[in-house]
Amino acid sequence: MNSVFKRIVSSVAIALASVGIAQAEAPKEIRLDYAYYSPPSLVLKRFGWLEQDLKTENIPVKWVLSAGSNRALEYLNSGSVDFGSTAGLAAVLSKANGNPIKGVYIFSRPEWTALVVPKDSPIKSIKDLKGKKVAATKGTDPFLFLLRSLHAEGLKKTDIEHVALQHADGRAALEQGKVDAWVGLDPLMAASEVEAGSKLIYRNVAYNTYGFLNVTEKFAKDHPDHVKKVIAAYEKARKWIIANPDETARIVSEEAKLALPVAKLQLTRNDFRNPVPGEEHVKAFKSAASILVEEELVKKGTDVNKVIDDLIEPSFAKAVVR
Repeated sequence: MNSVFKRIVSSVAIALASVGIAQAEAPKEIRLDYAYYSPPSLVLKRFGWLEQDLKTENIPVKWVLSAGSNRALEYLNSGSVDFGSTAGLAAVLSKANGNPIKGVYIFSRPEWTALVVPKDSPIKSIKDLKGKKVAATKGTDPFLFLLRSLHAEGLKKTDIEHVALQHADGRAALEQGKVDAWVGLDPLMAASEVEAGSKLIYRNVAYNTYGFLNVTEKFAKDHPDHVKKVIAAYEKARKWIIANPDETARIVSEEAKLALPVAKLQLTRNDFRNPVPGEEHVKAFKSAASILVEEELVKKGTDVNKVIDDLIEPSFAKAVVR
């Protein structure tokens, strides 16, 4: 009887220990950013699908607004969020400089940046930027778009006067005549087109890098199942967007406090069809990696190709996307 009792106690102890381990593996909360340049994040936040999925586990969801890739990457690096929405090449740059992140999902393939000038500007091309004031937010796709565009025309950053402004301030500076050009970001770029008549004089979708959902390496290691749950919620939002473009435009309009025509224009420049990170993205980033080295945006000797290979992590999305 005594031995039976001991076996029962032992079994209960093992069961309790297992429960304790399971509880230890669940995060106390999940912190995500939302961004006006990421329509899926706005849809997901609006409908609360992730909150519903996590309700049985009593895991709360915290949303933090990112005003640009640079802000999202700062939040990830400081541990303020677990998931952050950024341009792909901006994530490469940040990881190369020590930010421990993984790119686990593609929230869109956007054309969200271009060279913007006022409606009456004499500037007609990239070459015309020489000696001009150009606004762009450091550490973001627009900034890297600017550098790549200059290099393609035989110009350097020193050939222009770069004015480092956050995206919204860049739009304001352009429309107030304080800068000659702005490398914009949707939906602010679309708003400037619709509301101020600003012109997109240089567009190159190949210089727009993908919209990446990044997660901290620590969260991915400690909570792999919950990474998949977040991606599953994003998948629900992505499929809903494809099926409901008009309603999506209304949500973007309301969340970002934009006119509906602006939101509709923004959405025409997003492709939501391929959410799994993979070789396509590796190749695109490696073809652009030289700009990071040439402009000394990464430490000397950094193996950027290795950084790219380490950043892109398709396994979570492959397990979820159907």
